[in-house]
Amino acid sequence: MMKTDNRDSYAAMLAAVQAFHDKHDFSGQGGEDLTYRMALMAEELGEIGAAITKGKPKEQLAEEVADLFILLIGTGIAADFDLNAAFWQKMEKIMRRESRMVNGRIRVSEFRD
Repeated sequence: MMKTDNRDSYAAMLAAVQAFHDKHDFSGQGGEDLTYRMALMAEELGEIGAAITKGKPKEQLAEEVADLFILLIGTGIAADFDLNAAFWQKMEKIMRRESRMVNGRIRVSEFRD
């Protein structure tokens, strides 16, 4: 297990993912190519879907979601944007939105009537 100063901080997660990228030279070996990363994220979504639809234990679902989360943080690194800032900007935006029931499920979106 990795040692970090504060496992509850985004900064620690970002540092861990950056260390992983550095260890394997992702920037020099094609691991930060955005099209490649998109394909990896689609693969992880498929694994999440399989864990859910096949009733796998929650630990397996958690591992697959963690894989996707690591890829998302790494995509921020690869594309050189601050995912933490983008998260909080988006949360502020979606908290102002209204919700609706659509086909029996709740949706929060920018509805255009």
